[in-house]
Amino acid sequence: MLTVENLTLRYGQSQILHGVSLTARPGEVTCVMGNNGMGKTSLLKAIAGRHPYVDGQITLDGAALGHLSASRAARAGIAYVPQGREIFPLMSVAENLETGFACLPKDARKVREDVFELFPVLAEMRGRRGGDLSGGQQQQLAIARALVTRPRVLLLDEPTEGIQPNIIAQIGEVIRRLRAEGEMCIVLVEQNFDFARGLADRYLTLRRGVVELDAPAVDVGAERLLEALSL
Repeated sequence: MLTVENLTLRYGQSQILHGVSLTARPGEVTCVMGNNGMGKTSLLKAIAGRHPYVDGQITLDGAALGHLSASRAARAGIAYVPQGREIFPLMSVAENLETGFACLPKDARKVREDVFELFPVLAEMRGRRGGDLSGGQQQQLAIARALVTRPRVLLLDEPTEGIQPNIIAQIGEVIRRLRAEGEMCIVLVEQNFDFARGLADRYLTLRRGVVELDAPAVDVGAERLLEALSL
């Protein structure tokens, strides 16, 4: 289980997160929602070691992680799929996937076939450069690269942004399959209301870096969620 307690984060003199707490359990999708500029991406970056936080604590399976760097977070089992994908455009699909090996022991440095089962198009395009893929294919590559690291926590930042509807449906099915395996905590930042509603087991909404709503999805109807997002 991933637990974030009272996390405070600043960019220079601007405080972005104000004592944010979050719990993500294996086999569940915790959906973080809110309008632009409310701290959603900053929260994921803090968990992933991409940005230092000022105060608070992050624990995974009861072990305090401290102030991790991105590489140490990856070795601890936290995989981050950033907004914008950040694939390497001049490297092949296979080479992009292999960049996930860096945090793995040498005997685990291989792309498991189940990754290609989740994203069959990548198996067909192993030799194609990442920059030659469509936006939807690049998003699939970014998620697959994260899965290569064999994570215990998967952080997804706006995976549907700018993606065609058929690829959005495929990504949703992949998330459902990963959830059904019951081994991974999935934290999803998403603005697509219908996509989030179709996947969330728990909602956390942010407003100006403060938690407005934290509740199981079964207890939150569409109207209540929209109200929390409109505050």
